[in-house]
Amino acid sequence: MSGQKRSKHTLRAYSAQAASAVLAGAIAFGGAGAAFADTAAAPTTTSAAATQTAAAAGSIFSDVKTGFWAEKHIYKLASQGIVVGNNGLFRPGDSVTQQEAVLMALRFMKLQNNADTTTDVVLPSNFQVNNYYKPYVVLAFQSGLLDKTVEMAADNLKTSWGERKASREWVAELLIRALGKSSEAAAAASEPTGFADDAKVSANKRGYINAAVDLGLANGLDGNRFDPQGAVTRAQLATFFSRAEAHNSLQYDNTVSGTISALKDGKLTLYSNGTNATYNLSASTAYFTSASEARIGLNDIQPYTKVTVIGATYNAVYVELTNPVQQIENAEGTFAKVTPGVIWVDSPTGYDQYSYDENTVFVDVNDAVINASSVTAGSKIKLTRETYSGSRKVVKLQVTSGIVNKTASGTIQSLDIAGKKITFKNTAGTVETFSWEDGSTLFSSQSAVLQPADLKTNSAVKYTVKNNILTAVEVTSAAERTVSGYIMELTGSTIVYKKSDGTREVKLLAASPAIVIPNVTSPAAADLIADATGGDNVQLTLNSSDQVTKIEVTSRQIEQYSGATVVAYNAKTQLLTFTDSSSKAHVVQLNASTKLAYDGVTAPTLAGIAARLTEGRKVDVNAVGDRALSVESTTKYSGTLASVNATARTVVLKLANGQSLTLPYPQSIDYFGRASATIADVAINSQVTAVLAGSQDVISVLRVQSAAQLEITTLNSTANKLGVKWSGGTSELYTLTVPMTNEAGQIISISDLKVGGFINVKFDGSTPVSIQSVKLSSGQVAAVDAAAGTLTVKDYTGTSQTFTAGSGVRVVRDGVTTTSLGNVTTADRVEVRKDSDGVVLIRVLTQLSKVFSRADAATNELQVKRTTLNDVYRYTLAPNVYIHQGDTTLSVQSLKENDNIIMYFNNDVVVEIVKQ
Repeated sequence: MSGQKRSKHTLRAYSAQAASAVLAGAIAFGGAGAAFADTAAAPTTTSAAATQTAAAAGSIFSDVKTGFWAEKHIYKLASQGIVVGNNGLFRPGDSVTQQEAVLMALRFMKLQNNADTTTDVVLPSNFQVNNYYKPYVVLAFQSGLLDKTVEMAADNLKTSWGERKASREWVAELLIRALGKSSEAAAAASEPTGFADDAKVSANKRGYINAAVDLGLANGLDGNRFDPQGAVTRAQLATFFSRAEAHNSLQYDNTVSGTISALKDGKLTLYSNGTNATYNLSASTAYFTSASEARIGLNDIQPYTKVTVIGATYNAVYVELTNPVQQIENAEGTFAKVTPGVIWVDSPTGYDQYSYDENTVFVDVNDAVINASSVTAGSKIKLTRETYSGSRKVVKLQVTSGIVNKTASGTIQSLDIAGKKITFKNTAGTVETFSWEDGSTLFSSQSAVLQPADLKTNSAVKYTVKNNILTAVEVTSAAERTVSGYIMELTGSTIVYKKSDGTREVKLLAASPAIVIPNVTSPAAADLIADATGGDNVQLTLNSSDQVTKIEVTSRQIEQYSGATVVAYNAKTQLLTFTDSSSKAHVVQLNASTKLAYDGVTAPTLAGIAARLTEGRKVDVNAVGDRALSVESTTKYSGTLASVNATARTVVLKLANGQSLTLPYPQSIDYFGRASATIADVAINSQVTAVLAGSQDVISVLRVQSAAQLEITTLNSTANKLGVKWSGGTSELYTLTVPMTNEAGQIISISDLKVGGFINVKFDGSTPVSIQSVKLSSGQVAAVDAAAGTLTVKDYTGTSQTFTAGSGVRVVRDGVTTTSLGNVTTADRVEVRKDSDGVVLIRVLTQLSKVFSRADAATNELQVKRTTLNDVYRYTLAPNVYIHQGDTTLSVQSLKENDNIIMYFNNDVVVEIVKQ
């Protein structure tokens, strides 16, 4: 928006809290805001009513959503009782009438209670005002807010004065009069406004517009226009008065400004005028900053900053950060001792004394809270003192170096067994690391003694530190827990479920929660059923952050009918009659919340599917009692292949709900890796999807669900394509819509994969439905225990990993496959991965003993001496080839001619060289 400041007289200076562009945001400057008055009936203005309005300001105005541009001003004025709603609405886009604007101005001036509402008011018959507003209009005249000569002029009474829409120039005058700036307006009355539409400005309003401009409150619209006769909305007027409060010295009800002296445990303590007041914070408390219109969070507000708090009976409804600079100062020194109310710090002349109280926080070097008695003499400390009260009390003492003695609770973030260190995140959110010494630390869980390796990350623990050393770690709860109930509501980020005791709970979903539904292959969240009374019974797995990481369906309350036959549908009563696979009749009631679909497309209305609910049509119905949750035109069946009758050329499918269907042979088979598959290629009990032809009684395609481990041959992240190969051939996968994760279940992208790597892919027919990268570990076998079925591999970075062959093992050496770990020795170098079935695959790397000749840095090749002319003598080195002699790492340049070496190869590339 463009604007123009007039240069013919000096711009007046006001406080830093001046509401910049009040009129710019509220009169001539676009946008919308908050409604402010009940026009259908007399608004309640008693303090009790104001309290009620304030307490509910965050929820009662359904037409003011979070992020609405004037949300801040609505919360503020509603909390102060200056604005009220009507039937839960603000109607922010409605135009403001003059009588409404007058009432709001009087509230802004704290004069509304001076109106005589007990005596009938008589105004000139041609000066029309709604009866409710008459006492306030009279008060406005008496208070100088309105000019009787102007407002009651004959040419101003051609229409109802009270119900006339308030214009921008008229509101400009109301603003300046409410602020007591009429003298500024009079001084500028003869000067042009400088706006392009100055000729449209009423002569008696020019001074008020000029005053607003000179005060820095008004800018123009596009094209340097003011649009003086344009209507002001309720939203704009509410914003107008909210910002104008910066020019007002009045103290509004339940509004206190000061400095936060404490902020913890859902409470805010405010220091103002020598006293502290504590306010309760709740989920409905709104937080804003004076520097912007956008809402902020409680975490954006720090102790010892300046705020304005609005709220009755010490319940904060609105908190505005007015100065984010913490009112504190720091001092450093050497701790001597602490006595009640006094901290003693060494100084060259004796001791410096600093006062503290019960609110002072003592923390260690990791910012974890400790007792004052835990600070030892000689420790280096930093003192934080407040500067707002005059007493300069210490609000925080932090040990910057010294001895830590404490007991705390938190969760294990990481564990370094070799380095004997544990990193914790304590209950205050601080991350800290401590070491333990052999024999000095007891790891336990309830009554059981644990070894360090038994500790798990994210487990809740209680730990004790003495002289900076861990002396005890007690596991108080495991990293995960489970809860049960049935799903009532499910969104992309939350799940609402009802427990057996009838209570409801809401949990946040983790980034990619696992979904488990019996007899459903590759289930997704869309397969879960949420309903107020008939949702899926589930067991939820919660992590240490109380987020849902797994949803497992334990039973279903609904009745499921797949391939039911429509008998009749009555569009008037919305009753659907159908028969199930056993020819048993059922009647269900459809309603507006019933999920409807046909031909794979969601039907927007009941009318959209009614024409397809004809006699004989096949439908899938989910119902609770006689209420239909969903009705879909049957396009496919999912289940297992129960049997094949080659004589009758029929197949029997067993669906997830136990229902069996007999159908003719499929017209075609879609099976990944099998180009011309027939029904004979599909094993009994295979998971399949039978896609139906338009007649609904013929399987056009039978898609077989399968899983395969594939090697990546090409990678095109731009086109989202992967080239893959397996023992049976090659293919190309399109990955744009396919979810991809790593072995830990974390979401990855195609750019995280590498050519030569492996992926586990689940297919529906030949279409991939999920991709998981396979972790490869290469290195020397450090230990092998065939009896226990374990193998430990030390990779080329020095990290060891142990594999357990719980699902079996396959060892490939020189092209020969065996199934025993006894075929692996500690002299072997191996590449280890798990296949799609969890079987450990061990490929023993090829080795050659040669005599070194020279290395070619330009081609990254190594040459060896030949014993015959036909010998291969040039070999490609891996970029990070590991060259060593014993435990000593060497460079390729350190190898000398005639050195005896052993080379280990991975896919014909040298990955390790051992100098003999």
